[in-house]
Amino acid sequence: MSDTTIRRPIFWNSAQDTNVGMVRKINEDSVLSLPETKLWVVADGMGGYEAGNVASDMIVKSLASMISKPSLNEMVECVEDNLIDVNHRILEYADIMLDGRTLGSTVVTLLIQGHAGACLWVGDSRLYRYRNSELVQLSRDHSQVEDLLSQGFITPEEAENHPDSNVITRAVGASHDIYVDISAFTAQLGDTFLLCSDGLYNMVSKDEISNTIASLPLSEAVDALIQKALDYGANDNVSVILVNGELGAYSSAKPQFDSPRSPAI
Repeated sequence: MSDTTIRRPIFWNSAQDTNVGMVRKINEDSVLSLPETKLWVVADGMGGYEAGNVASDMIVKSLASMISKPSLNEMVECVEDNLIDVNHRILEYADIMLDGRTLGSTVVTLLIQGHAGACLWVGDSRLYRYRNSELVQLSRDHSQVEDLLSQGFITPEEAENHPDSNVITRAVGASHDIYVDISAFTAQLGDTFLLCSDGLYNMVSKDEISNTIASLPLSEAVDALIQKALDYGANDNVSVILVNGELGAYSSAKPQFDSPRSPAI
């Protein structure tokens, strides 16, 4: 790739959707696309906790109100501060409205400025990058299985069907102290980023995800990925955002987010 190509501006288009799945009665996932701010978010309310949809909704609405900053570092700091703040507000909501019972949500965010990207996440919602026919996970799950895998106690094959695969070790709103992981990476022309909840990757194989991204336009690929999860039984809510870098005129778009309605606090 020539230096001239590298310096050319990249416009980031996105498509998104979220689905309740085949088993659950309530969609506790919330998704957010802010193409003008270059911020995308998937939040997965914790299944089994009280009002997980409230937690995920509070996260995306809080991030949707962010003011864009001129640099990637400033945006990263702003998102991190925002998540710390919403963590306290979720705890306050639980204390007032739920008599102190726990509610929480995972979250994964994508930020892009120029040819650099950043991911901030808590929990096991994931960010992938599809580049040169290869799908690479850029986030690392905050889960018991991932901890066992990284310490060498189990193999990748054992991790796929581990009985504790749904046990996470971090969530927004689950405790007073929140630790947000941050990863930086390059973003270049032709890259496609995938943000998703575990309802997708637990149902659809990595190869199927790669083939779908490679073969379909953005919005059709989102629909196809969710449909594949539904075809396989979709025992959880399924949320997908695809973000693709291409050359061309940028069309101004209104922020998009999908989430259950919930009270503010």
